[in-house]
This record gives sequence, C-alpha cells and structure tokens, in this order.
Amino acid sequence: MPTPVDQPLRGIRILDLTRLLPGPMATLQLADMGAEVIKIEEPGAGDPARAMGPFPGELSQFFQVVNRGKQLLRLDLKNADQREQLLAMVETADVLVESFRPGVMARLGLGWEVLKARNPTLVVCAISGYGQAGPMALMAGHDVNYLASAGMLEQNAGSDGKPALANLQVADLLGGSQTAVQGILAALLAVKMGGPGRYVDVSMTHAVFANNVMPLVAVKNFGVPAQPGRDLLTGGVACYNVYRTSDARYVAVGALELKFWELFCATVGRPDWAAQHWALGQVVGGEEALALIDAVAGYFSGLDLEAAMACFEGVDCCVSAVLRMDEAMGSALLKKPGLEVIRSPVSFSA
Repeated sequence: MPTPVDQPLRGIRILDLTRLLPGPMATLQLADMGAEVIKIEEPGAGDPARAMGPFPGELSQFFQVVNRGKQLLRLDLKNADQREQLLAMVETADVLVESFRPGVMARLGLGWEVLKARNPTLVVCAISGYGQAGPMALMAGHDVNYLASAGMLEQNAGSDGKPALANLQVADLLGGSQTAVQGILAALLAVKMGGPGRYVDVSMTHAVFANNVMPLVAVKNFGVPAQPGRDLLTGGVACYNVYRTSDARYVAVGALELKFWELFCATVGRPDWAAQHWALGQVVGGEEALALIDAVAGYFSGLDLEAAMACFEGVDCCVSAVLRMDEAMGSALLKKPGLEVIRSPVSFSA
C-alpha cells in the first residue's frame, strides 16, 4: 500500500496579492500541496470577497473557503515603507502572484524588473482577464465576459439559443486558477533545476479559448460552430443527454460508447433502440437522433428519480442521478470529515 509522504511544496513560500476567486483559488491549491502562502491585502475593506455573503458585517463563507490556511497581512503598497516591507519579503519568497490590471504593479514600483532584481529566482504569476498586452489588456471584466470573448458562452446554450450562466466559473477557475497553478509549477521546476526566475502571464480569456476543444473541432470540421444543443456532447444524441423524471428531478445518461448504449437499451427493455447510435451512422443532431431523444425522455418521464435509479442499480452503463450540492456532499462517494470546507482532490503517497 502507498504510504503518506510530505506535501511536495513544503518549504515553498508564496506571496499572494490576488483577490476574489481566480488567484486565491490558485494559491489555495498550492497551499494544499504544502506551500506557505501569505495573503497580502490593502488596509480597510481588503479583499472584496470578505463582504460577498448574505449577512452584512460578517466575514463571508466565500472568503473563508478560498483563503483558509493562509497567513493574512495588510500592507498599503502605495506607502514607500510598506512597499519596502513587501520587497524584503520578496527576497525570501519563491513565488509572487498578482491579479491587478496590467501596469499597476509597475506603477507601484513593483514591476518585474524590480522584483527580479531583489530575487533573481523569483517566479511571478500575473493573472488577468485578457493578458498583459493586446487590444483588450486594460479592459475590466469578470468570468462571464471572458467566456463570452473566448467563444465558450455561446456554446453553453439551450435549444432556444440563449447562453446559460453555469454556477461554475469556468474562466475564473479553469482559465485563471488552474492555468496559473500549471504555469507556477512549471516555472518552479525550471528554477529548481538551476534556471532563472520566470514571469508567468495568465490570460483567462486565452486559457478558456485554448480549452474550448470540441467547438474548435466543429469549426475545423465544418467551418461553423455546432448549433446549440445539437452537438455530440451538448444534447444532439440520446446516448449523451439529461432527462427529466416525473418528480421534476433529472438523470444524466453518458452512454457515449456503443457497448454502454446497448446495455442501456437492454436495461430499459428497448433493444430496438440499440442500433440508433452515432457510432453506427446516426446523424448527430439529425431528425432520427432528436426523435430518439424524445422517446428516451418519455421513458424517464414515467419514473421518479428513485425508481429510475433503481432500474440501473448494478448496471454499468454510465447513468447517474443529477444531485443537488447538498446531496453530493452527503453521498457515499464524497462524504468525509472536513468536506464542509473544500479540500484539495489531490493526494500524495510513495
């Protein structure tokens, strides 16, 4: 059996000048891997996330979730003495992460040239909406804007064509947090192998665009994006779709491969459906596919969620109940001590 080992980033010191979600989530993940993270906020209100809760005057759960385990420090970076205090900390730090608009760090006297002069092996990661240079670099934005600019929001639409706002901030978390962690770890590795410090420029819009794989493939294949709800993974086939039950709950069917679809069809007593599959030539989003989706929807509409899932108990064909967040937290798969605060999904052993 694997045995626990020290967290891999033990001994790494990170200065976190970020706020809200993308940067704090990135440094949280690094902290969960053993890094020492010092979060530096401006005096007064500090990180706006502190007040982003339903109860005025209370420290928000949002702030607590993404900043747990960090040391908290207040510095006024417009003050020369306190700015020098930060620069002194830079000398012993491994990483500095910031999410100001491009140019702000330089105007504060904390640009890349200044920082690397104080610490030649420092890794600096700058997270921004549109990158440090370019026609939109200085524009304000949030998750919805970056998704819109990257062509992803248009793809997240129902049959009426209106883009939906998912309660998972893809640009902030995939484009910002995950891309920053990836860049920081790569830069740290280069430094530990004897290289100089690195400046890591993370544009959330560019990162989302780079991960927008299936829509990019559709454009490469056909010259235009797929219609909303008509692509292989967005509702254009019966074997990969979401269906409403009689109690207004939902079932997710992910029987994408033919073997899973055949088993699904056998389980619901409709072996005649098995030949209607994209791998056997059914046109994705075509009339036959849409008719089959309606037929499968009719099957699930006659069952409540419990009865529907009972039909698939022990059947390995990629059918899942669509759980609410509170149900997911209490499920046998995810329930464990400490889940009331989000823990890293990564564990290490030797």
